[in-house]
Amino acid sequence: SFWGATVITNLFTVIPKFGVKIVNLMWGANHICGATLKRFFVLHFLMPFVLVLLMLVHLGLLHETGSSNVLGVDSSCDLVPFYPYYFYKDLLGISVYMMVLMSVCLLFPDLFGDPENFLLANPSETPKHIQ
Repeated sequence: SFWGATVITNLFTVIPKFGVKIVNLMWGANHICGATLKRFFVLHFLMPFVLVLLMLVHLGLLHETGSSNVLGVDSSCDLVPFYPYYFYKDLLGISVYMMVLMSVCLLFPDLFGDPENFLLANPSETPKHIQ
């Protein structure tokens, strides 16, 4: 986490005039510390909820107005209603996806983890695999 945050946030230093200020604002200090990593963790935790909220708003608007035709041809006689057909299709897809996701998260939590993620960060020594 430490070195990933260092590499990614240092990409913002190439912005003229404001790059270093943006990086210091993201870090909250002149270096990456525990508060920085906690801030990034909270951001990564909240972002999926924001995306789900946007998806629900999108589906609600799609349900109200319907989708449009890209070609501009009047096809109002061939419309299939959103509810119940597409609603149940989307519900089935979401439930299958959630079952797979929950089984991986609950049964095999370290399946995609790298063993180096469990080591304490040493700011004075860069790991060998980072080039």
